[in-house]
Amino acid sequence: MDANIRSLLPRCALACGLLAVASVAGAQVNGVAQRPYLGWSTFSQQTIDNDFFTQANVIKQSDAMVSSGLGAHGYNYINMDSGWQGSFDANGRPIPDTVKFPDIKALIDHIHHNGQKAGIYWIPGVEEPAVLANSPILGTPYHIQDILAVPYTAGNAFGTPNSTSPYHYKIDFSKPGAQEYMDSVVALYASWGVDFIKLDGVSPGSYTDDLSINNLADVQAWSKAIAKSGRPIWLTVSWALDQDYLGTWQQFSNARRIDDDVECEGRCATLTDWPRIYKRFRDLPAWQDAAGPKLGWNDLDSLDIGDGALDGLTNDEKRSAMTLWSIANAPIYLGGDLTKLDPFGKQLATNDEVLAVNQSGKPAKQVIGGDQQVWVSDQGDGSYVVALFNMNATPTMATLPWRQLGLLGARQMRDLWTHRELGRSVGEYSTRLEGHGVQLLKVWPTVGHAPPVPSASYEAEAATLAGSAAVYGCAGCSGGNKVGGLGLGAGNTVTFNNVYVRRTGIYQMQINSMVLGLRSYLYKVGDGRFQTFNSGGASFQLPSASTVPVCLKAGFNAIQFGNPTSYPPDLDRIVVSGNGDTPLPTTTTYEAEAATLAGTVTAGFSNYASGLSKAGNIGGGAANTVTFSNVTVPSAGVYQLEIDYFTSGVRTLVMTVNGRSPRSLDLDGSTFDDPVPKVIQVVLKAGVNTIGFGNATGYAPDLDRIVVAPLVDSPWSFDNSTQTCGRQ
Repeated sequence: MDANIRSLLPRCALACGLLAVASVAGAQVNGVAQRPYLGWSTFSQQTIDNDFFTQANVIKQSDAMVSSGLGAHGYNYINMDSGWQGSFDANGRPIPDTVKFPDIKALIDHIHHNGQKAGIYWIPGVEEPAVLANSPILGTPYHIQDILAVPYTAGNAFGTPNSTSPYHYKIDFSKPGAQEYMDSVVALYASWGVDFIKLDGVSPGSYTDDLSINNLADVQAWSKAIAKSGRPIWLTVSWALDQDYLGTWQQFSNARRIDDDVECEGRCATLTDWPRIYKRFRDLPAWQDAAGPKLGWNDLDSLDIGDGALDGLTNDEKRSAMTLWSIANAPIYLGGDLTKLDPFGKQLATNDEVLAVNQSGKPAKQVIGGDQQVWVSDQGDGSYVVALFNMNATPTMATLPWRQLGLLGARQMRDLWTHRELGRSVGEYSTRLEGHGVQLLKVWPTVGHAPPVPSASYEAEAATLAGSAAVYGCAGCSGGNKVGGLGLGAGNTVTFNNVYVRRTGIYQMQINSMVLGLRSYLYKVGDGRFQTFNSGGASFQLPSASTVPVCLKAGFNAIQFGNPTSYPPDLDRIVVSGNGDTPLPTTTTYEAEAATLAGTVTAGFSNYASGLSKAGNIGGGAANTVTFSNVTVPSAGVYQLEIDYFTSGVRTLVMTVNGRSPRSLDLDGSTFDDPVPKVIQVVLKAGVNTIGFGNATGYAPDLDRIVVAPLVDSPWSFDNSTQTCGRQ
């Protein structure tokens, strides 16, 4: 990658290698992980069908992988998740449930006969029945109770820390017999022909950083046992792992699950939904520098794209998900039922040009975040892979100036989804993106590089802190410090008062933040409206960087970060760069929790909501309303209005625009956990508009946000009360 592009990409989290407990120089590849694997996992289907997970059904899936043609495109892993185990053998090793899996060796032989590899699942520690039996450890004078941590405590993140009766008991690997026990378990799996092991509930991670659990030694022990077995077995550690221990994950495993489960698991009516896909876009920037043939792979979890409406995704959302998994070089393991693989899902899963991106060994990096994202991978052969994503449900025109990638233009472009040659592009490239849609390009740049742009860095600890905001040490941060204690109150903020630019325009603002899981800033420039930065991450010590466009006026600007109603990340710094001519998305977002709430309506935490908060208790009386009083557009006309809402079953939302006749919207959904978008058209006047929501006679859905956008054929410039940033 040339220096111009490299300078715009987020800093590598590995710069804080002192937090890693092991060197990555000897990354375990076992001859099986030079590229991310392609396959299928049982787990997604298990979440909607309790009777699915049996030997007979796994055989059917293996056969379907062949008959569907997936195998011809490189899919060859059949991974069995939690639920295969039934009891323990005389040496305390897990063995199958013989009712569901009467002959696991024969099952794996069948998988191998189909030219595939077989995967299995387990959890760190020793389960209670084996502990109570105090089974002898194979080939040693020791017994199970000899290798346990004392006092007894949970062996993984599914247990209760410091409990005397945890789900699995923690192993003390300093004790003789502990490694030998692990060796015996892996040897048993190897004797069945297992090719893949998923080690789940690993901590630090799984949103459990209690050091009384701490499975770092377990991961090393499993890795050593695999090496001793002599069988090339892929090892994935799971889930939502803590990035502070990246060195261990890289050295002793082939992949690490950077996120929680993608499946709804009963919390919605489908396998997954868009907010759970979008979560991966938020978390991946923190990990994007950590993957490769020598470093292992970032695992984004199952990819549910082949079961029609049951997937819970539109076709555009499925294509975007497949694109993200591919550009991230994540293992692609389909969920659902392969015997019912639908034509569109098969078309996505078997696009060889897209799969080649996945197998390139060149994971992409996010160059532009926010609502219109750009991810780029230098393929090392003079070409680049460029993915443009629309994170809103409203169709839009996306514009990418090549200079933002350090390039002057493209002498040749190819759309990898449609297999179309797109020709040359000079200066900037524009394309229509459908709601939650994507375009994936292979780009051969013109000769030469764009000149570097000016930039300035502003440290959070040197800004103005208010309320509970405070400075904390941060080993991986610029300057060694960060600001935490933001949010959960309008007064808990950090304000950069000295952000200087020479002329009014649109600039790039890189935000370096730290968080475990999902958090969101509501930020504003001067006295302008709140804008939203939805982030994610896996560490409070290693910053994740994402860049968004921001409108600034000539001279000094004040940019304030916080979150009045929910949790924002900790903040390291911001970096403002550019010449004032960065394109701005034509959409404008207004958070419901930042609107005027009346009557019983309250704002509260919601994990998958934009801004990490929503407005609830709407309706059931004329006074219980949400009013957006500052919806500003440059000219009168018809606009797209995206309403992101939550409901379980049909509820009616009554909308008024500028006091005109109410409009009733019957909105359906299956969960109050995850927002669902509804896109309608509304007539707005030039300048400031008021849009109200309620229901005088019945309960309304909860509200996340609204997004106002022009019709795709009439893009407009941005305007608010403090600055005007038109297209330059």
